[in-house]
Amino acid sequence: MTIQVVEVSRVTPAHDSDSANSLALPLTFFDIPWLVISPVKRVFFYSLTESESTREHFHSSILPKLKLSLSLALRSYLPLSGRIISDPKPTIIVSPNDAVSLTVAETDSDFSLLSGFGQRPAWELHTLIPELPLSDDDSSATVLSLQITLFPGQGFSIGVTAHHAVLDGKTSTMFVKAWAHFCKHENVVVLPETLIPSLDRSLVKDPTGLLHEQMIKLVRSLTDDGKIIASRNLSSSPAWERGDDGVFSTLVLSRGDVERLRERVKNESGQSQSQLLHLSTLVVAYAYVWTCLVRAQGGDAERHVSLLFVADFRERLDPPLPATYFGNCMFPAGCFDGKTAGDFAGEGGFVAAVEILSGLVKGLRSRKIETIAEEFKIGFDCVGVTSQLGSLSGSNRLGVYEADFGWGRPVKVDVVSIERNTISMAERRDESGGIELGLCMKKAELDVVLALFNSGLQN
Repeated sequence: MTIQVVEVSRVTPAHDSDSANSLALPLTFFDIPWLVISPVKRVFFYSLTESESTREHFHSSILPKLKLSLSLALRSYLPLSGRIISDPKPTIIVSPNDAVSLTVAETDSDFSLLSGFGQRPAWELHTLIPELPLSDDDSSATVLSLQITLFPGQGFSIGVTAHHAVLDGKTSTMFVKAWAHFCKHENVVVLPETLIPSLDRSLVKDPTGLLHEQMIKLVRSLTDDGKIIASRNLSSSPAWERGDDGVFSTLVLSRGDVERLRERVKNESGQSQSQLLHLSTLVVAYAYVWTCLVRAQGGDAERHVSLLFVADFRERLDPPLPATYFGNCMFPAGCFDGKTAGDFAGEGGFVAAVEILSGLVKGLRSRKIETIAEEFKIGFDCVGVTSQLGSLSGSNRLGVYEADFGWGRPVKVDVVSIERNTISMAERRDESGGIELGLCMKKAELDVVLALFNSGLQN
């Protein structure tokens, strides 16, 4: 497998005659804790006909459309062309000459393999993802980088690397859909309301007046030198290289699988108890894969394990934020105390995981935003003391397969910035109610997880 960079260009936001492409947007207390998290990396695969995927047609017709529509989308999503600065306070700054870095490449990789569901070399998927350019002095951080890779005769991919402190999964997916909308509808100059981002930060209320400073203090405590922006947080993680045995795989639960797992919970927990549980697809799927991961790792049954997820809090605030709010609005929820591998590895482990996750989801109703800094600190502190920490990236409610640029829906979407016990989650492309779950780990470890996953469904 080889990959060749054809060009690296800068795409600027389309210019409105009545406004300059400049902006200063402060980070909120929702954004700041994500400054110490590695960028989110996602790749979208699109299949083309043989004639569409020739080098000549792609570079003369498809690529210009992608670039023009990207410029139009950035006009509405202006913060993505800027950078984060730390002084005097964490802020997204956009200047008139700022742009998004776009890498165009070609590869001789097997499109059907990399866009499939089976085991795929992790290092090959990472070649489809760009890096975020770093400032020399750690004084600023780039927000977004993109890479379009042609698979001649097969299709193309769009790799997205985004700084998590600027946008969460919902905002990131909105942007890709907006880009796709402009590309598919070439004469359209206005986005539908569902894709127009709300940039009004005054809508985010700090009930205590202290959360912003608490979050900054937390971030400083997690860095070696106390810097709010640190280049090490933008480096490739995980960094798989040619020859490594890291592999991706996508596990699928059909709607029928999810329903059977629900019935299993009801039967094993008792009808009266099951009626009190929150048995959403997310809860059931996360609990099932988590028990497979714990059993696959094995080891001492008394070893300490933890699991967490983050919930979209836009609708839970008082007053609620617009559904199209641009930025992070995530509240962490986790189980960090008193649980051991034995709690999840036995026959009752799946139901135990469902009960815990159900309680966490239902508990969000009573969570007060005043506790968000404390909740993030507990999660960060847990990383160094637990033997196994499960987490989720993405959601089955984002609609990532709706991003049609004019050549059909993506044949596959993968979150590439995961490893070991992080599970990526998306809706199933071709079945309502189904779910796709991505894993990335060493092949020997993944083989064990897959065996447990499949045998559990068969039984």
